[in-house]
Amino acid sequence: MTVGSAPRSNIDHYWIRGPWVVLELGIERGCLEIKNGKIIQIAQKIPANISANILIKEYSPELYLIPGMIDLHIHGSLGFDVMDGTPEALKIISQNLIKTGTTAYLATTMTESVSTIEKALINIGDYRVNQIPEWGAEILGAHLEGPFISPSRMGAQNPGFIHKPDINLFKHWQVISNQSIRLVTLAPEVEGALELVKYLSETGVVASVGHSDASFAQAKKSMDCGVTHCTHLYNAMSSFHHRTPGVALAVLEDSRVRAELIADGIHVDPAVISFTLKTKGAAGLVLVTDAMRAQCLKDGAYDLGGQKVDVKNGAARLSEGKSAGALAGSVLKLNEAFANIQKFSGCGILAAVKMCCENPAKQLGVFNQKGSININKDADLVVLDAKANVLATICRGLELYQVKTEE
Repeated sequence: MTVGSAPRSNIDHYWIRGPWVVLELGIERGCLEIKNGKIIQIAQKIPANISANILIKEYSPELYLIPGMIDLHIHGSLGFDVMDGTPEALKIISQNLIKTGTTAYLATTMTESVSTIEKALINIGDYRVNQIPEWGAEILGAHLEGPFISPSRMGAQNPGFIHKPDINLFKHWQVISNQSIRLVTLAPEVEGALELVKYLSETGVVASVGHSDASFAQAKKSMDCGVTHCTHLYNAMSSFHHRTPGVALAVLEDSRVRAELIADGIHVDPAVISFTLKTKGAAGLVLVTDAMRAQCLKDGAYDLGGQKVDVKNGAARLSEGKSAGALAGSVLKLNEAFANIQKFSGCGILAAVKMCCENPAKQLGVFNQKGSININKDADLVVLDAKANVLATICRGLELYQVKTEE
């Protein structure tokens, strides 16, 4: 049987029929009507009187239709990185991400020189203005990961370019990026950080604790000032010790904060992932990849933020310097994280959709447009099999990726 009834097409009006539809409150059999890039109807059956000119896309009843996944933390893919600072890099990343079920993302920067960061931000801003659905996954903005971080929790960030939090510098970056910065990772214990957190909160930018050596009390104070997000929970932060609980426990026990998890089984042990889901709940977690340019490529030598990285057996690690051996992003795909969270924790597909689709949309304030299958929302949709393999991806109504399988 061929999965899908039609090849890639620029048609603006069609129906989808066949797979299980994963809605906000449950999984049902149903049909979706798509027009002009939006979901305009959800019905049990396709009306008998529809025009013969309207295409019906058929999928196997064994498959699942979920909302497009949203990655709030990704640096690169298929050999390209956001910090390359070129339109080509962003376009290749966007085109490749649809193969992983990702239909929208935040282009994530690194702690590099001011000029390199500015080049990347200008490029992201220009790309967002010009991007069209045919280019693939939609860039919703920029995630500024650094340079306002702690030298003692830098992870794979370059210590030579760490910068104290600076509201005026951030304002400048927001201007040159066409107001593209949507999320900022910072260390709240660093001088000037809380002032920046308050400014971010006041201007609608998500403030995230990460790459931080903050104490429990310092982390809680930052949440009182407006921190609502945590960058790759457990990684590059003060850990949860029974006498010095640090950032990790502050995040776990505070419902105001959603936490990123890199569910590759490398950054966080599967048992800890299961514990975290039970403790924080699906509503409090966002699955991300933190992927670097080696995503979808073979093991080998790469770079991240100007530092040499070796990728081996699914793990990316710095190969030189004082931090040699430190994890340097990942090569995880978001559909793999979607499968892994279910495998590691025993949760169901509804919880996985909440963490990969709904929560990131809510965190960015775009849940009225994306993150679930509902009427009047963008037709960002993914067809998965039971193992979370991506068989088709639709971006704002356009089917841009399809795998044909034959019985």
